[in-house]
Amino acid sequence: MRIFLTIVVAVALTTAFAVRVPATAAPQQQDGASIYKRCAACHLATGAGVPGAFPPLAADVRNLSQTAAGRRYLALVVIKGVSGPLTVDGKLYQGVMPAQPNLNDAEVASLLDHVISKVAKGNARAFTVNEIVTARKAGMSLNAAAVGKLHASAGGK
Repeated sequence: MRIFLTIVVAVALTTAFAVRVPATAAPQQQDGASIYKRCAACHLATGAGVPGAFPPLAADVRNLSQTAAGRRYLALVVIKGVSGPLTVDGKLYQGVMPAQPNLNDAEVASLLDHVISKVAKGNARAFTVNEIVTARKAGMSLNAAAVGKLHASAGGK
C-alpha cells in the first residue's frame, strides 16, 4: 500500500509539473496609423491642427525629425506630453497635449514614423526602439511644460 501511494504521489507531482498552463497572450502591438487616430482628434487626420490650440505637424515635424535634438524632442512630446506656449510656422499655440503613458517604446517609434512619413510627408530615417528608450530615460524628470520649452532649441519652427 505504501508503494502504491508513493507511486500515485510521484505521478501526480510529475503531472503537475509537466502540465503547462497557457500564458495569457501579450497585448497586441499597435501600429502608428492606428495610434495616430487618437492624435487626429486634435491635430486632425491631415495633421493641419487647430489654429491657436493644436499646431500643424507638417513643416515643424519634418524639420525636427532631421536632427538628434529634434528627434529627442518629438519622442518626449509623445512620452511626456507638451504644453505651450509654442510658436509653429510663426503662429502661437497655447494648447496642451497629454502624455501617452500607455504606449511602449516600439509603439512610440511606430507612431512617430507614421507622423513623419504619412502625415508630415517627410523622409527622415525610421525611429528605433533604442532611440525612444534613450529619450525616455533622458527626459524622466521633465513635465509637459519643460518639454514645451525645448521646442525652439530642438529646431522647432
